[in-house]
Amino acid sequence: MSMRGVASVLICFFLGGGATHAETLMGAMRRAYNANPQLNAGRAELRAIDERVPQAEAGMRPRVSGDAYLGVQRNRLVTKQRDVDINDPTNTSVTKNIQNGDSLPRSAHLTFEQPIFDGFKAQNETRAAESGVFAGRERLRLTEQRILFDAVTAYMNVLRDTAALKLQESNVAVLKEQLRQTRERYQYGQITLTDVAQVEARLAGGTSLAGAARATLDASIGVYRKTVGVEPTKLAPGAPIDRLLPKSREEAERIAQHEHPFILAALHEADVADLDIKALEADFMPKLSIVGDVFTQTDISGIGNRNVGAKVLGHLNVPIYEGGLTSSRVRQAKETAGQRRFDADVARAEVLSLVRAYWGALQAAKTQISAAQTQIAAAERALYGVREEAKAGQRTTLEILIAQQELLYARIALLIAQRDRVVASYAVLSSLGRLSSGWLGLTPGGYDPAIHFEQVKDLWGDPTTPDR
Repeated sequence: MSMRGVASVLICFFLGGGATHAETLMGAMRRAYNANPQLNAGRAELRAIDERVPQAEAGMRPRVSGDAYLGVQRNRLVTKQRDVDINDPTNTSVTKNIQNGDSLPRSAHLTFEQPIFDGFKAQNETRAAESGVFAGRERLRLTEQRILFDAVTAYMNVLRDTAALKLQESNVAVLKEQLRQTRERYQYGQITLTDVAQVEARLAGGTSLAGAARATLDASIGVYRKTVGVEPTKLAPGAPIDRLLPKSREEAERIAQHEHPFILAALHEADVADLDIKALEADFMPKLSIVGDVFTQTDISGIGNRNVGAKVLGHLNVPIYEGGLTSSRVRQAKETAGQRRFDADVARAEVLSLVRAYWGALQAAKTQISAAQTQIAAAERALYGVREEAKAGQRTTLEILIAQQELLYARIALLIAQRDRVVASYAVLSSLGRLSSGWLGLTPGGYDPAIHFEQVKDLWGDPTTPDR
């Protein structure tokens, strides 16, 4: 097959033309969504963040603890008694009494405390934890977007590099045939050794480029394996996702400002910082709780002694002066809250910049495809003309080689533009905050982070992790 025929087949395969029983772009993203270890790690991290809510709620829940002691006690009691003769007071004697005894001292305490008022500390900490969970969900969406976009990029890179390698290998085959023909013409005296050397130099360069293309493809396959989880075998053509994109850049910017997870995560983090201030300010307020204690003590002071009792107390703690520690923490939290609000402004600006950059890249890719197609058509006509003119002695071998190289570069440029066209469409969707399993319809009923949150938020015990 000629180089032109190979290029036509590759371009058709790259853009359109179905591939039976081949991996599709959506299938690769589905694999990454279900099995990528970075995404699974992000889900586990969010489940850990969910646990902050019941931890905060525990601040106003009762606390019960029990203590028990059991031991062995040996007592040796020595007493001395002075006896005085009533008839002769100067006549005294000392009597020594020794008592030995063993006992098993034991005691048990059951303590109960129920907070009544904590200055709304637990309430604000719970609200802050919930906002932290919402921020974590948005960060998980960011991770999901990044993994899915990496899968798209890896998929299209393998397609591009496979096609580019085929073009380079076809170019080497054409140059080998041209070298054979050039040597024959030299033997008949039609050309000089200079023409042969020019073809040999181009063949060596083409072989080097083919080797580099093979290395690039191997690297792309490695990235695909890391992202998707399997080796790429037979990949179907990739297509842009224009059906999910807005009609104008202005509409894209409006959507991104309201839906992008980077902005939403920053806003939730700002809420967390504001609630942290209120939680710390609770340390200035009094705390009230009810404390109960039930106890039994046996053989503590001696054999046969037993003490049983119970008490219920109201415990009031009023902070008066703590060395300025709480005041410093409140000031620090206020500065952090200000930083979080600035972070939200930064997030809005960065997302706006991404939308404009990716939208421009998408439009540029569309233009590059059209220009590359025109360039290929012109380069094919030029190569045909140079070859015909060379037969009449009007063109040199070097001019033929240059025309062949320009055609090869034009075809590779088309492959790159086609890859950029697909990737840029997904990049725009990512900049909107909509590159997700839900919007793409990858896995109906996919991972829902709210399920685990509902399972643990009201748990009062049970250290086992719930089924997800």
